[in-house]
Amino acid sequence: MPTAQPTLKQLEYFVAIATRSSYRRAAEELGVSQPALTTQIATLEAALGLSLFERSRSGTLLTPEGRALLDQARQILLAMREFRENADVIAQGHQATYKLGVPPTVGPYLLPNVLPELHARHHQLKLYVREAPPRHLQRDMAEGLYDLAILPLPINSDELAVEPLFTEPLKFVVPADHPLAGKARVTPSQLRGEKVLTLEDQHHFHHQVQEICHRLGAQLQRDYEGTSLDTLRQMVVMGLGVAFLPGLYVHSEMHDPEALHVSELKSKPILREHGLVWRASSPGRNFYRELAADMREIIGRRLGDVVTVAGR
Repeated sequence: MPTAQPTLKQLEYFVAIATRSSYRRAAEELGVSQPALTTQIATLEAALGLSLFERSRSGTLLTPEGRALLDQARQILLAMREFRENADVIAQGHQATYKLGVPPTVGPYLLPNVLPELHARHHQLKLYVREAPPRHLQRDMAEGLYDLAILPLPINSDELAVEPLFTEPLKFVVPADHPLAGKARVTPSQLRGEKVLTLEDQHHFHHQVQEICHRLGAQLQRDYEGTSLDTLRQMVVMGLGVAFLPGLYVHSEMHDPEALHVSELKSKPILREHGLVWRASSPGRNFYRELAADMREIIGRRLGDVVTVAGR
């Protein structure tokens, strides 16, 4: 009869392997050796008296027993994280370090304008920033892997609280020798038939551009998808097509008018909205609202000519 109690570390390892379907990837994410991870899982399985995983050529799979226990393991870990956070709120007013998730199409072009002043206002605040596609961030947020995330809106989940931050325009970008180069504004009809490049479909940005192409009669180039906004820009420079690029990226990275031309879509601006998101049950929710208000004020002052701050 099993008597040993599972530890929180063992449950964390169990969830990590289940999420990534790989001992190796889970070990890399956790920062532990694969043998140590394997040993902890074997100890957990012995304590429970059942097998949690089976290994096959296609990867590491949950057993039926593992699937039955996974959600409860996640809830236990989330409850413990919120217990620790609540203790920090009581002891310090708020904890010193938060895990912040951001999409790679937003974070590098927004955060350098925001974080230094945010840290100056909250001296003990430390943000551990990780980049991931929005759908991964939202999933990991619900599972307790992040405390906060900046995500595209809307978000339809009763488990998550949202504070809108700002609305960002998408700019239409063409190579310098394109017939539309030199035009400050282009009409929707001028995009009909254009070959439009975008990012890989794991990015929320991909699906927004896909919808734009469908609406305007443009052709989405699935054979030439960028892995980042920088590679997307370079493909436009090389004449593989045209693209829509986020306003923050254009403002931050594009300073060479010789290679590319940036214009607006006449009468139908294309926008995307971003918000600060956290679990609705989080004990730090009042502090998170304060952070959102500070971020809006800083963004409005430093980037008000690029984006529109929520509520203005």
